[in-house]
Amino acid sequence: MFSYILSMKIIHTADWHLGQTFFSYDRREEHEIFLDWLCGQIRQVSADVLLLSGDVFDTPNPSAAAQQLFYRFIRRITEENPHLQVVVIAGNHDSAARLEAPNPLLEELHVTVRGTVRRKVSGEIDFARLIIPLGNGENPEAYCLAVPYLRQGDYPPAETYAQGVGALYEALYQRLFPTDKPVIVMGHLQATGAEISENDQAERTIIGGLECVPPSVFRPDIAYVALGHLHRAQQVSRRENVRYAGAPLPMSFVEKNNRHGVVCLTLEGTERKIEFLPFTPPVPLLSIQGDTGTVFEVIGQLPDGLPDHLSPYLEIRVRLFRPEPSLRQRIETALQGKAVRLTRLVSESPEERRNPEISGKEEEEISPLKIAQNYYKKRWHEKMPDELFLLLQQAIREAQP
Repeated sequence: MFSYILSMKIIHTADWHLGQTFFSYDRREEHEIFLDWLCGQIRQVSADVLLLSGDVFDTPNPSAAAQQLFYRFIRRITEENPHLQVVVIAGNHDSAARLEAPNPLLEELHVTVRGTVRRKVSGEIDFARLIIPLGNGENPEAYCLAVPYLRQGDYPPAETYAQGVGALYEALYQRLFPTDKPVIVMGHLQATGAEISENDQAERTIIGGLECVPPSVFRPDIAYVALGHLHRAQQVSRRENVRYAGAPLPMSFVEKNNRHGVVCLTLEGTERKIEFLPFTPPVPLLSIQGDTGTVFEVIGQLPDGLPDHLSPYLEIRVRLFRPEPSLRQRIETALQGKAVRLTRLVSESPEERRNPEISGKEEEEISPLKIAQNYYKKRWHEKMPDELFLLLQQAIREAQP
C-alpha cells in the first residue's frame, strides 16, 4: 500500500473537443467560458498539477482558432500559476504528432504532452518516456503514467486490444513498483463497467468499437486513475479513485442531463480526498417532443427575443401520422422572434410494424420505385399517394442514363 508523504492538489479534466460545431453552430465562446472558469478553479484550489486526459480537439486537423484557444489557455495558466505542472495525453480525436509538435517550447513551461508511444532503435517500447515525475526537484513527490490513446502497434504483442493495453500498463508498473510515492495513471479508453449514454450515436462513434478494458489493469495501490474518452463523469466499477472527468460541454442532446465539471484530487499525509467541481454549461439544450399540436403550443411558450451566440439550442421531435411537407416552414415561421437556435427537426412515424426483411439479393431485384413504395407503406402504414408516386417515377426516369 502506498503512503502519502506530501501535500498535492491535482485537477483532472478531459474531452474538451475544442473546435466542435454543434449542428453548424460555433462553440468557441462556450469553450472560452469553460476555460475561464477552469483558470479560476486552478487558482482557487491552488492546484499543483493539471491532467488533461485526451480529446483536446474535436478533429485531428483542428482549426487555427481552436489551436489558438488551447495555447492561449496554456500560456495563461502557466503565467498565473508558475508552480503548476501540466500533463496532456492525446485522445482518439487528436492528432498525436500535431499535439506533440510544440513539446520543446511547452516543456519550458512545465507542460508535458504525450501523444505517441515511441520505440527505441531496438524496437522496444520507450516506457520511461511515459513515466512523468510530478513535483519540482530531483526527488519527485509522485509519478504520473501518461498513456495516450493506444492504437494497434502501440502496445506489446497480445491476442486482444484489452490484453495489449493491460500488458503496457503492467510493464510501466514493473518500472516503478515498489515505491512509496503516489502513482497517478492517465488513460484514454473505454473501461468495462463504465456507463455510456443510451442511444447516443455521437458517443458510440467515438468509442469506435474497441474492446473494453477491465479496470483490473489499474492496480489497487494506485492513488488515482484519470480517464478520458467517455463523456459522462463517473466512477468505474465502484472504484472511487478510477474516474472519468466527463466532457465540460454536452456533445449531443442525449448528454444534456449529464453533470459537467472537473475532478479535484487532494493528497495530504496519508489522506486522499476526491471531489467533483461542477461547471454549468453556458448554453442550455432544449428538446420539444410530441404531436404537431403539442409542438406548436410549446413553441408559443418559448422566451421572446432575438437569438444570439449563447441562446439555447433547440431540438424538435414531431410525431406524424402522415407526411406534412410544409411542417419545417411552419415551425421556422413560429420560431421567428424566439430566443432559441433550432438545431434539428426530426419527424417520427408511429412504431413500425414488424415485416419480414428482404434479403440483399431480393432487394437488388426490386425496382427503386417499388423499394420507395414499400418504405412509404412501412413508415406511414398507407399506400403512397398517386401524386407522389408520379413525381418519383418521373425523377427516376430522368435519372436513368
